[in-house]
Amino acid sequence: MTAASAGSLAWRGNGDAGLTGGKGGAEREKPARIPRRIGSLLPAATEIVCALGLGDRLVLRSHECDYPPWVAKLPYATVPQVDPSRGSGSIDRDIQALIRKGLSVYEVDEHALKRAGPQVIITQDQCQVCAVPFERIQDAVERFLDPATRVLSLSPTDLDAVLDDMARAARVLGVPQRGEALVHQLRHQLDELAARVRRERAGPPSRVVTLEWLDPVMVGGNWMPELVAMAGGENLLGTPGRHSPVVEWEEVRQLDPDVLVVVPCGFTLDRTRKEAQEILPRLPGWAQLSAVQSGRVALVDGHHYFNRPGPRIVESLETLAQILHGWPREEGDREGEGDRSAPTRWEWMDEAGQK
Repeated sequence: MTAASAGSLAWRGNGDAGLTGGKGGAEREKPARIPRRIGSLLPAATEIVCALGLGDRLVLRSHECDYPPWVAKLPYATVPQVDPSRGSGSIDRDIQALIRKGLSVYEVDEHALKRAGPQVIITQDQCQVCAVPFERIQDAVERFLDPATRVLSLSPTDLDAVLDDMARAARVLGVPQRGEALVHQLRHQLDELAARVRRERAGPPSRVVTLEWLDPVMVGGNWMPELVAMAGGENLLGTPGRHSPVVEWEEVRQLDPDVLVVVPCGFTLDRTRKEAQEILPRLPGWAQLSAVQSGRVALVDGHHYFNRPGPRIVESLETLAQILHGWPREEGDREGEGDRSAPTRWEWMDEAGQK
């Protein structure tokens, strides 16, 4: 069994995940402390709730929550204030205009929130362009919901924080041992993948730049540099634990990475392919880059993996290892052990040009 297929053990549909072992399994859960109605306004939080075996208690989601696929039947309570179908440059300009006016990129559908009546709401306060701001959720709760409603805000900045937030969510949801077991499982799988990289890597590490936005050019920060290092690469731009910075394209060109990983925030693989083909070849010196000449420009589904700090962080690391070391793609799926409902993770840009 591969690390990726092992990761699927955390998914048990929308019922009991069975992750109750914890430290020695001495303490048992008290069902009365587990909220009956949970609202998740963040895709990663939805996946965490399901991985903890509480998916059947979800009553509300964000407009972007789409995994596991069955969550699409749930009502959603967030509304984007920009058109997500526009190009990278237009989206960025629209977002910056809203921020300058002191407006939110997302709004809350207060009627949907009131109808769902969640007892716990999970959101985030790490990035103002990734979800409804924490303050707006608090305001809506005070006006429309029971005063006892709890709001949990996740704010992961690095890989440890991604995992710690899962344990924190489990405590708030009344299943602390499930959280401990889930985090233990994911840490083990991440360590297992990193150990395999160390055993199998031949030669010096590839020099890597991850692109989290294309217009303007933004490189991966937060947990991305850590994942690159664990996958056996040398991360050239972006700092662990810090937000993804905007950089000048000339800086990327001067560094001339061996591998470019194109993983725009919130973009599926199809969307990444479209944006990459329209924007990247027009950049000065694009055709002369070592990564381009060697065919090592990887297009990645960031929406479901790298930009989503949830249980599939394991699959994100495995994807980088596939890109950097030629491991078989989505090996667990081909063996029949993986999650066949999961989207295709990545492709080489040269392959995309043939589609």
